[in-house]
Amino acid sequence: MMHLGLSGTGPAPLPVADAVARPTAQQPDWPDPAGVRAVREVLRTAPPLVLPAEADRLTARLAEVARGEAFVLQGGDCAETFAGNTESHLRGNLDLLARMAAVLTRAGGLPVVRLARMAGQYAKPRSAAVDAHGLPVYRGDMVNGLAATSAERMPDPDRMLRAHAAAGVAMNFVRAWTGGEVFTGHEALVLDYECALLRPGPPGDRRPYSGSGHFLWIGERTRRLDGAHIGFAEVLANPVGVKLGPTTTPEEAVEYVRRLDPDGVPGRLTLVSRMGHRRVRDVLPPIVEKVTTQGHQVVWQCDPMHGNTFVAPTGHKTRRVDHVLDELAGYFEVHRRLGTHPGGAHLELTGDDVTECLGAGVGEADLPHRYETACEPRLNTRQAMEVATLLAELIRSAPRADERPATATGVLTGCPHGTWTDQPRRPHPGSGDR
Repeated sequence: MMHLGLSGTGPAPLPVADAVARPTAQQPDWPDPAGVRAVREVLRTAPPLVLPAEADRLTARLAEVARGEAFVLQGGDCAETFAGNTESHLRGNLDLLARMAAVLTRAGGLPVVRLARMAGQYAKPRSAAVDAHGLPVYRGDMVNGLAATSAERMPDPDRMLRAHAAAGVAMNFVRAWTGGEVFTGHEALVLDYECALLRPGPPGDRRPYSGSGHFLWIGERTRRLDGAHIGFAEVLANPVGVKLGPTTTPEEAVEYVRRLDPDGVPGRLTLVSRMGHRRVRDVLPPIVEKVTTQGHQVVWQCDPMHGNTFVAPTGHKTRRVDHVLDELAGYFEVHRRLGTHPGGAHLELTGDDVTECLGAGVGEADLPHRYETACEPRLNTRQAMEVATLLAELIRSAPRADERPATATGVLTGCPHGTWTDQPRRPHPGSGDR
């Protein structure tokens, strides 16, 4: 039984096998169990894509974010594809992330930690098992193919080997192009892949490190507290995140903190709100208040994309840039009133000139022109830079760490939750659907 392992004073982590023996969700229905076992064995001996020292360096940078001294900008494709793993595409996404970070640093006044949604985002959770044609749904290039044929949609465990190879190519390019200034992250979804890429840390560490990425997060569809994905995140030494949708309760959020950050390590845990622009101002405040009373320094990050998706009359999934901007504005309002640090944004974007989201020059009639995503709609360069401009204004107007009031117990002062919904909404400089 594997039992690798992060130094600390909390209870010893569960053995990995026990942690992932809990109920699972969103896993591939592999047709060939023997083939899966063979692939896992290959991955167990393959070189890791990242090293423990790199993951620890990211934890230290995220600790700065948790203390209110920096801002984390995370972005990239909704779903990476093998075909899209090209120099021009990777460079375009990294350059866009760098341009956005420059705007935030220059106008917002805080250092920016860049975290690319890259080198591992090859699997996606889905809301249904089959698509409109009755075929198994596309679950990302790590699992099956996008083409709507029975052969392509059959889950193939050998694709995990292709995903590892493609991620290695992307990781090498990230390091070469950015000089090691950019970290990578992806959703920890396919547990056969993730568990096979666990590696021991330095002597004395009680937890294994993921060799698949610097930062892993657990998604909204797999965050059940008694599930295998949260169990997997518990045992990791890497910094981890959890997506919190609008049904998340304050009590659940506190339990994530207790389970995933038992040693109270700043930067270890990122809580990513993805409430939707209509819900964020109502749902997020009690969660922030409840978690803050526990005294842990978590990173608060906003994903303004996933709660704002809808189907346009053209039949395309899309998002309005105005809704993205409004959720970010609401997220900052919540943290400003509660005296906590709005620490980051998590965006789906691309440096390619796509027409997938509405606004900043893209109307509904434009959606079919360059709708190229393998899954969910992404911001193009113009839209992403508009978001960066708003973010810079919001960061500049937010109180700095040394300006935030706090009580002796560490509970930050702010608006009482009982009167929260009476607070007026702050207008933001939106784009409209021009």
